[in-house]
Amino acid sequence: MGLDIGGYNSRPDFPKMGPSLLIASCLILAIRTARWLPNCDPSLAEKNLEDEINFAIRTANRVLANLVTHYESIFPQRKEPWYQPNNEDVRE
Repeated sequence: MGLDIGGYNSRPDFPKMGPSLLIASCLILAIRTARWLPNCDPSLAEKNLEDEINFAIRTANRVLANLVTHYESIFPQRKEPWYQPNNEDVRE
């Protein structure tokens, strides 16, 4: 092959964090819209609601990005191999 596994680095498992972002966004949206009057419009195309959804997603994304940057170890981890050349790959 030309490469040997030299070891492993622990990195956050980003596919597993998708549900966390979704749940956090929904919680932010629920808290911010809890006092709104019920809307019986079947189209759900209200401008205020779209703005609140976008705000909730941006806020949750910023918090998650900050947490991953500073506290990476609190999230699910996976081991990614790093490689080093072996004798087949080194030219003489």
